[in-house]
Amino acid sequence: QVQLVESGGGLVQAGDSLTISCSVSGRAISGLIMGWFRLDSGEERKFVAANTWSGDRKFYADFAKGRFTISKDNAKNTVYLQMNDLRPEDTAVYYCGARYLGSAYDTNYDYWGQGTQVTVSS
Repeated sequence: QVQLVESGGGLVQAGDSLTISCSVSGRAISGLIMGWFRLDSGEERKFVAANTWSGDRKFYADFAKGRFTISKDNAKNTVYLQMNDLRPEDTAVYYCGARYLGSAYDTNYDYWGQGTQVTVSS
């Protein structure tokens, strides 16, 4: 089992930066693919970014490239999503997911956190 706890969401203004965190606990963390997804008014979570725990490979959605940065701290078992130049359309609930196999991009992750709300005002 893997447990994920997100934190760091909040209300910010357009143009601000915000970093959200995902604390990871459980078994075989080194084999995980860690992903950030977001859910706005739609019905499905949308891929934002992912980071392999081993090898430190990173993947980004097109809208995230250049503004968002995913990173991890092995000592703290924590994954971060730094978001710069935030826009109102970035408003969503951001979820941390973890999986051992498969694509980093689809939503078929094995484990999910509870989500953290990010609201960007104009």
